[in-house]
Amino acid sequence: MICLTTDLHHMGLKTGNQAHADITEIQIAQRYLHMLEDAGVLATFFVTGKAFAEEWEDLKPICFSDYTEIGGHNYYAFKPELWHRIWNKLTGNYNGCYWYQKWDAQKTIRIIEEKTGRKISVWRNHMYMHGPNTEKVLAKLGIKICSDGVKKDSNGLQKHPTGIYNFPLNIIPDHEHLYHAERTPQWVEKWQKRYNWSDDFGPNSYYIEKWTELVLEQLAKNEERGVISNMIIHPITMYLCDNFKSFRRILDYLEERETVFMSSLLQNEGKDGG
Repeated sequence: MICLTTDLHHMGLKTGNQAHADITEIQIAQRYLHMLEDAGVLATFFVTGKAFAEEWEDLKPICFSDYTEIGGHNYYAFKPELWHRIWNKLTGNYNGCYWYQKWDAQKTIRIIEEKTGRKISVWRNHMYMHGPNTEKVLAKLGIKICSDGVKKDSNGLQKHPTGIYNFPLNIIPDHEHLYHAERTPQWVEKWQKRYNWSDDFGPNSYYIEKWTELVLEQLAKNEERGVISNMIIHPITMYLCDNFKSFRRILDYLEERETVFMSSLLQNEGKDGG
């Protein structure tokens, strides 16, 4: 069983990926969606609230496809950045204080419901930023699953005392492990020296061909062990790397397996959950 996820951001975020693309991130996601539909593969899209406010016409076909479900991804994606850096320095909580997190999540949940007519039950914080108030805030607002963080040995939903389930990624992520856009080998080397960054899959970045092999190997390993795979693939990253060529290889694998919306994992509550 495989849970394919992606994160989508409003163009006002002005990410490095967006600066290198010739069309918007959501327009790229439409092409990604067509590939999913052709392959019959399901995916959970975590989308910033501001994208619904500013790019709804492009986002609409993604939201109403039978092959997608929508989750929240903050409203402003932690902008202005200065405020979050100050919060982090003073409190060790980049997400901000409780009232701010609740306001941001409510604003995101509300606009998604206004635009789509649907209540969301899954969430991922931008950059996987998971603060001490995350579970409490999201559980209070009706979110059932939070998919923050990277843990290669993760196996299904893990229940938190608040009642919400945490579900970290257990397949190597794309963006932070791929050379693409501004993330040249030279850029990554300088970034590594400055931040000493690493996740549970290590600090290394790869060219798309090698990364794709790692993804396929990890998916096969999880399948052999009977482990649910939770993976993230950003449409804009695949577009910038090789115009979806390598994603096509991954999709060939996925279309022969069972893919599920993240919210459907709640049907196995008490089986896979801790």
